[in-house]
Amino acid sequence: RLFSGTPRYIGDEGQFSAIWKQPVEGAVRITREGLARDAQADRRVHGGPEKAVHHYAADNYARLAARFPGIAGDLVVGSIGENVSTSGIDETTVCIGDIYRLGTALVQVSQPRRPCWKIDARYGLAGITAFINESGLTGWYYRVLEEGTAAAGDAFALEERLPGTISLDFLWTSWHRHRPDAERLRAIAQAPCLTPAWVKKIDDRLAWLA
Repeated sequence: RLFSGTPRYIGDEGQFSAIWKQPVEGAVRITREGLARDAQADRRVHGGPEKAVHHYAADNYARLAARFPGIAGDLVVGSIGENVSTSGIDETTVCIGDIYRLGTALVQVSQPRRPCWKIDARYGLAGITAFINESGLTGWYYRVLEEGTAAAGDAFALEERLPGTISLDFLWTSWHRHRPDAERLRAIAQAPCLTPAWVKKIDDRLAWLA
């Protein structure tokens, strides 16, 4: 399924967020900046060519609902700000650099999503963001290699997996260790097609560990 949205107020300090998404009706254009009908409130941390399309695994919602049963009815597909939702793949099976055919567009996994306080604000409950960080149920971003169009129900298929890549789960669990293993970090930094921003984060962490 595909989702898009526009910014609205969130929290008590006048911040905006486009975390609220609605199902896309009909075909939508997917450009190097993302879905044509989608927008981001804070372009410093969301959107742009390296975070053009956000994917969240539909199967993750069951784990969130089990941990937060009081809001299980709100933890539905499309509610965490994603543009794409599918079943059968998640952070343990998706790798950095994976290339997928989404409708007629070609997209490539670029980095995990880094959850922030807006998830707690969106559901009105503290602790969800922390749980997502701890469990690695982060979702991920794509860059768009070939622009095209897609609609709900279109084929979504892995086209290519690059040699030497790593899973999103490997990246996230390695990065979030209190004192991460330097060799694991070096392997992550060398993963093909990881965004430059993440490579810098890892290089900075390695420098701190040295």
